[in-house]
Amino acid sequence: MLIKNLTLILYFCFFNFGAQSKSDAVLGKWLATDQSVAVEVYKQSGQYRAKVIWFDEKLGTGKPMHTRTDFENPDPKLRNRKILGMEVLEGLVYNPKKNEWEHGKIYDASSGRFWDSAAHITEQGLLKVRGYWKFKWIGKSLTFKRTNLAMLSKL
Repeated sequence: MLIKNLTLILYFCFFNFGAQSKSDAVLGKWLATDQSVAVEVYKQSGQYRAKVIWFDEKLGTGKPMHTRTDFENPDPKLRNRKILGMEVLEGLVYNPKKNEWEHGKIYDASSGRFWDSAAHITEQGLLKVRGYWKFKWIGKSLTFKRTNLAMLSKL
């Protein structure tokens, strides 16, 4: 009986660990494959979020990264917040049946607009993030690969 209970407890621990690790596979630092932006995906209150940790200064206005602000934001009170460190993705939740993260909102600082969003990791380990308007086929996707701070400093 004791062995049966212990086996059952270990089974549930293993099952829960596997489920959690799969849902948390999106966590970490990601660099867009076009090397335009890098984000850090983190989990807060059961939802997945992302913030900008690096972007190519040559894009847009050409101002240095640490001085660039959210000047396109429709809310005048938010136009002075810095792009670097800004949260650009919020509310993603993991759907184990589809093996994807969904129901999020993604912010496009270049237009000041929010879009619905979803994400999944490909078999090659790439993170595909889709921003869309009402329907997933009306939108744009970005592809990211895992990165680290050392790699970003070389760009």
